[in-house]
Amino acid sequence: NFKLKVLDAESLGLDTTTVFKTELEGYRQQLAQPYLTEKKVTETLVKQAYDRMQEEIRASHLLMNVKEDADPEDTLKAFQKITELRNKITSGESFESVAKANSQDPTVATNGGDLGYFTSLQMVYPFEEAAFKTAKGEVSQPIRTKFGYHLIKVNDRRPSQGKITVAHIMIRTNPDMPQDQATAAKQKIDEIYSRLQKGEDWKTLCQQFSQDTYTNQTGGELRPFGTSELGIPAFEETAFALKNVGEYTQPTQTLYGWHIIKLVQRQSIATFADLETILRQKVSKDSRSELNKTVLLERLKKENQFTENQANVILVVGKADTSLLKANWKYDVADKNLPKILFSLKNEPYSIKNFYDFVKMQTPRQDLKPITFMGNLYKEFVRKSVLAYEEKHLAEKYPDYKNLLQEYRDGILFFQRMQDMVWTKSLTDSVGAETFFKGNNAQYRLGKTAQIIVYDAANQDVINEVKQTLKRKKYPVASPASKTFYFLPNKETFKPEYEAEIAPIAEAMRRDTNLTIEIAVHADLRENEAIAAKRGNTISEMLKKNGVYAKQIVIKNFGKTKPVSRTDRAKNSRAEITYFSDSKTALEKFINKNDALRLQITEGTFEKGGDTFLDGISDWKAGTYNLQKNGRSIWLEILKVEEPRLKTFAEARGQVISDYQNELEKRWIISLKQKFPVMMNEAGVQQAISNLTK
Repeated sequence: NFKLKVLDAESLGLDTTTVFKTELEGYRQQLAQPYLTEKKVTETLVKQAYDRMQEEIRASHLLMNVKEDADPEDTLKAFQKITELRNKITSGESFESVAKANSQDPTVATNGGDLGYFTSLQMVYPFEEAAFKTAKGEVSQPIRTKFGYHLIKVNDRRPSQGKITVAHIMIRTNPDMPQDQATAAKQKIDEIYSRLQKGEDWKTLCQQFSQDTYTNQTGGELRPFGTSELGIPAFEETAFALKNVGEYTQPTQTLYGWHIIKLVQRQSIATFADLETILRQKVSKDSRSELNKTVLLERLKKENQFTENQANVILVVGKADTSLLKANWKYDVADKNLPKILFSLKNEPYSIKNFYDFVKMQTPRQDLKPITFMGNLYKEFVRKSVLAYEEKHLAEKYPDYKNLLQEYRDGILFFQRMQDMVWTKSLTDSVGAETFFKGNNAQYRLGKTAQIIVYDAANQDVINEVKQTLKRKKYPVASPASKTFYFLPNKETFKPEYEAEIAPIAEAMRRDTNLTIEIAVHADLRENEAIAAKRGNTISEMLKKNGVYAKQIVIKNFGKTKPVSRTDRAKNSRAEITYFSDSKTALEKFINKNDALRLQITEGTFEKGGDTFLDGISDWKAGTYNLQKNGRSIWLEILKVEEPRLKTFAEARGQVISDYQNELEKRWIISLKQKFPVMMNEAGVQQAISNLTK
């Protein structure tokens, strides 16, 4: 069937399209990579990396910036300067003071050049190489990296700290979280820490409250990690400071939230066999891979009989001028030297014209002298030409590569036809999918479901408080904060300084349509009887003009019945603003106002058999249920129950689409067998099977 689909794609010319050729070229480049590496060099670098991982070095450095391909004059200037600085240090000046005064590393002002501890594969390779070859207390010779010249002072060497396994309890936060939510998160983590201090069980608290959904049901345990591997410095620093298994930290904040971290295990570096695959991947991406590339280039030159005409190389480099740095460099198309050969690979020549065309396509560099830039471009042209030649002839040298490339080619064609005939069609042919559903609807069933609210409480007293609070229908909220507006005597408009406060009130109401604002209006005993109601209407109209729904506004007119002062009567002419919400989130916050862990509310539609805990209710019926879980009291409200039934098309759509795809593929295969009759060589098949079983 696979071959039939590929034949179908070829018959339609899909293997000639630009899209196909571009995709295949991308895969070809990936497949070629293993054949374009020096395995012996890689073996040495991988073993060296593992050996160095047994040690951690603390070093300081001093940097003089200079680009990798800088002009010789700039390179020499940087080298002479750093040599001069090394002489100062070896003559007695402190490394830190010389670094602070001269280093071009922007972090030197705060760290004095101190890089902390590191091990293999955490610095660029030339830097690592020098650091590991420098004795403790000594200063290296000037070292060149892609950043410039360095001096390295090794401050300390110690055995590797290995890896640690920790568990954590996490309450999520983020930098953009509203302040009230951030405060609530801090209260939660503090309460959890307090309970741990009182002796409560770690795993139970983790299951109940940790918001790391990947680990909370397994005690919060994370994968083992070493220095700099987790990528969260604040977390790592706190975790590695733990000394004893079972010891835990105070709440620690990272970009992801608050954590309490417990040490589970310390372990030494894994064996070479265990780490070899990972090390190979890292070495291939690390700066030490440049050594591999250099050796590879020399080998390929030798194997492919690279020969170079030095006179012609000198000729083309000498053609550099300032126009090269301004992206308007040109060559004379009538130049008689254009056909001359710069170098050859076996019998394939590379001419001066080939190189000039390459030069014209390059991005100009204004930080180099023209002759330096042209020389660098020639080296790059040689490198790319040698690699391209090798890639072009890989299939001739390596049969495995040739076969693998063919598999990828056929796979792309197969995927494209499957996309057109099955996958996309199943999503766009809505009429066909619905027709298929109607003909097979008996196989799409929904089990028993229920709309459930789960109140997970610290104890039964909290459940009782929840039940009483639910009777209110709406619950007080802490934010926005309550406030009072005052009015002038016998005036329905409040004081001008309050008008600016209406906009933020309205914004909060628009943002959360579950909010209700209660406006309690009052009048002084000496005021008109109707003035209180007018004051309520004034505020209500202002809110509605700012986009607040009328249903969100409740006015309570207390008239003259609740004066607050008989001496300062201005305080009686007032409107008291209070906010309520009917959301379960507001209820949870209200119950948790003094203890962030008292209550957690979850609501949704659940299917029988989909939740182990809820399945513990023997018979799902509308009503309330009291249960226990992990030492906490659980009160369930089952609002509505639906018995098993056939799914609607919308409910079954995902499953229907999958089944419809299978049906479309079956129909397509039948048509392909008619289009491309299959002839079976039974004797050949049996012989192949026999060979495989020998």
